[in-house]
Amino acid sequence: MRRRQRASERTVPERAARNRRSRRERSRQPAGGRGQKRLGRAVRGLLGMLAGFSLLIISWTASYFILSMLFKRFGSPSSVYVSQLLGMLLGFLILFCIGGLISLITHGKQNKFYTPILNAVRRISKGDFTAKVEDVERYGRMGELVEGINEMASELSRMETMRQDFISNVSHEIQSPLTSIRGFARALRREDLSRETREHYLDIIEAESARLSGLSDSLLKLSVLESGNFPFEAKPFRLDRQLSNIILACEPQWMGKGIEMEAELAETTVTAVEDLLTQVWTNLLHNSIKFTPAGGTIAIAARPLNGGAEVIISDTGTGIEGEDLPRIFERFYKADKARSAGAGGSGLGLSLVKKIVDLHQGEVRAESRLGEGTAFVVTLPGPPDKQPT
Repeated sequence: MRRRQRASERTVPERAARNRRSRRERSRQPAGGRGQKRLGRAVRGLLGMLAGFSLLIISWTASYFILSMLFKRFGSPSSVYVSQLLGMLLGFLILFCIGGLISLITHGKQNKFYTPILNAVRRISKGDFTAKVEDVERYGRMGELVEGINEMASELSRMETMRQDFISNVSHEIQSPLTSIRGFARALRREDLSRETREHYLDIIEAESARLSGLSDSLLKLSVLESGNFPFEAKPFRLDRQLSNIILACEPQWMGKGIEMEAELAETTVTAVEDLLTQVWTNLLHNSIKFTPAGGTIAIAARPLNGGAEVIISDTGTGIEGEDLPRIFERFYKADKARSAGAGGSGLGLSLVKKIVDLHQGEVRAESRLGEGTAFVVTLPGPPDKQPT
C-alpha cells in the first residue's frame, strides 16, 4: 500500500427534496401578488366588521321604534332603567333573529363550501391518498389549510408507494436465496452425486445462507437506526487510524483481485460513534473492491475540514450511469450496470451509509462516470464548539 497526493476538492450538484419543491415554488411568487392577497384579506375583514356593526345598529334602531310604539299604546314603565333594559333585551333578540335568518339562508352555501374538504378528508382517512381538493383559490383565508390537506395526501401517497415497494423488494430479496437453498438441498438427495459436486452445492447453500443472514442484519440495523433507539454516544477518536485498520482488514479481498490500494490519511480526529462509522467505511470499501476489475486502483483520502473531516473513497471500477446516480442511496436500488445481479448484494449497504452519515449530521455524495470509476465523498461536521461561525 503506497501513499500519494490526491485532489480532494470535488463538487456535486445538490438536488432538493421532492416534498419541499412545491413550497419553494410558492415562496418565489412575486411580492406584488402576495401583497394583493394580504390586502384582499384585510378588505374582507374590514367589510365583515362593518356588516356586524350595521346589524347591531339595525337591531337597536328596530328595538327603539318597537318599544316606542308599545309604550304609546300601553304606557311606559315608571323606571328609566327598566325601559333601557327592555330595549337592550329586545335589541339582542332582534339581532339573534337576524343572525338566525342569515344562517338559514347561507346554510346551503356553507355546506357546498365545506363539502369538498370533508369528502377529501374522509377519503384520506380510508386510505385513498389520491383525494385532492380542487380550486384552492376559492377558499380564501382557508386556502393554506386546503393546500396542507393536498400536500398531506400527496406525501401519504408517496409513503404508501414506498411501503409497497419496500415489501415487494424484501419479499424478492428473501425469496431468491431461499429458492437457491431449497433447490440445491433437494439436489443433494441424489446419491449419484460426486464429492466435488456435493461440495459445490454445499458452498452455494452456505453462500446463500450468509446472504440471507446479511439481509436480515441490514434490515435490523436500518430499523434500529430509524427508530431512534440506537444509543448515539459520540466520542472523539482518530479517523485516520480507523481507516488504516479497515484497509488492512480488507487486504485479502483487494490483494486477491490484484487491486492497487492508495491512501492519503492525514492525522484527523472526529467526534462520532466509532462502530457506526466502521460500518460506513466497510460498506464503501467493499463496494469499491466488488466493482473494481482486477488490476484496478482504489484510493482513500482523509483530511480535517472545518473542525470535522472529509473522506474520499474513489476507484477505477465500472462506474454508475448518470440516471442511476441520484437513486443509489435508496433501499434495494441496484443500478443496472454498476450493481448487476451477478455482483450480489442486497441493495441496503448504501442506504445504511446514508442513514449513518445523516445521524452524524454529515453529508455523503457520489460522483461517477460509466466505465471510469466512482468516488464517494463523506463530510463529517466537527463538534459544535469547533464549527466555524
